[in-house]
Amino acid sequence: MEELKRPTRRRGFYVRMRLLHKNGRQQDKNLCFKYYKWVLWFSLTLYFFSSYFISHKPIPLSKTRFANSKSNRALIESVNTTFLHQPTSNNKGSLRDLKIYVYALPSIYNTDWLSNERCSNHLFAAEVAIHKALLNSDVRTFDPYEADFFFVPVYVSCNFSTVNGFPAIGHARSLISSAINLISSEYPFWNRSRGSDHVFVASHDYGACFHAMENRAVADGIPDFLKKSIILQTFGVKYNHPCQDVENVVIPPYISPESVRKTLEKSPVTGKRDIWVFFRGKMEMHPKNVSGRFYSKKVRTDIWRRYNGDRRFYLQRHRFAGYQSEIVRSVFCLCPLGWAPWSPRLVESVALGCVPVIIADGIRLPFSNAVNWPDISLTVAEKDVSKLGMILEHVAATNLTSVQRNLWDPSVRRALLFNDQAQQGDATWHVLSALSEKLDRSHMRSRLQSESDVDT
Repeated sequence: MEELKRPTRRRGFYVRMRLLHKNGRQQDKNLCFKYYKWVLWFSLTLYFFSSYFISHKPIPLSKTRFANSKSNRALIESVNTTFLHQPTSNNKGSLRDLKIYVYALPSIYNTDWLSNERCSNHLFAAEVAIHKALLNSDVRTFDPYEADFFFVPVYVSCNFSTVNGFPAIGHARSLISSAINLISSEYPFWNRSRGSDHVFVASHDYGACFHAMENRAVADGIPDFLKKSIILQTFGVKYNHPCQDVENVVIPPYISPESVRKTLEKSPVTGKRDIWVFFRGKMEMHPKNVSGRFYSKKVRTDIWRRYNGDRRFYLQRHRFAGYQSEIVRSVFCLCPLGWAPWSPRLVESVALGCVPVIIADGIRLPFSNAVNWPDISLTVAEKDVSKLGMILEHVAATNLTSVQRNLWDPSVRRALLFNDQAQQGDATWHVLSALSEKLDRSHMRSRLQSESDVDT
């Protein structure tokens, strides 16, 4: 308002100047008129620039709205559709100067398997992704005598059967045993610690037991040559289980970061969500499979039978290559157990902003120190599948917005995705962070500590 008054005051000044002109003071009038024009120009410029910056503040991420929680569909809307890209920093963060030596094994143990293109993109591909990330990581050392841990890159989940497309890992034990024989004969590091500072990946259903069927996995047990080592495995439960009775780190299954990025470019995580409950995948094996057990402990069968006719539930039994486009449109994504408790749907749901509904009793989730799972997901007991609709309706009517706000934090998505080059806060970084908590197994640090104790 102050700027609007200035012309009036200046006009009075201009009138007085005209009176002075009549008394022969033309030169002073010209100088003051130029001064007036300069002040007016400066004031208007300042006004317009101030108006521009005030009216162009960044638009904050809007809160989502759940439209009619008792309706057949949910509509989640947001005015901000900007996709937040992951950082490209390779900062080690708080990894306490961790050093890892990566064995350069012959290609028959790893890269030869990449001739099958599915090997590096399948849900079990964490074994490939971690190896690749470590080769480019700041924590890698080329001096094995300064290493805290030794990574043994053996790919065992790349051998896909031609019958059902799932990995055939009957060769795993012999392949790993062969690799251990090789490194123990050429290097002194395995023998000095009996493998306790050596790290392996077991990214398939029953982890360190190296078999895809639980009854066979339990019967075979963990190979003796691995019982002292550290296993990075997708399999983890909160109760005692023979296949996790070894030092281990639970890791997420592999989902391609590139596929997630492309999906979110088309449909941002904060965009429209018009599917209320989503599931696509195998629903049942009738009546039992060759092991004599029901698939998914009948949980998926019960879901199909109870909710297939319910319009709130979008259930599909057939594979669809573009199913991520369905996840990013969904509010709730069902993540029931299969043969094992974990599922790649867990990571896909989180990465694409769909609230994961975990139906797998006793599951141990990856990176619980970094990902606050109770704040971003729902857990439903297997016996409560019949109440699933009612449970989800209650969440939708109460704290859905809060759960989504936590879920859509980009750091949560980042924590569960493996990148070719480790980035601070991504899945490989959290693996390294977990290893840094196990430095009591480092032979090198134990030796240095012993020498320090002797000196003192």
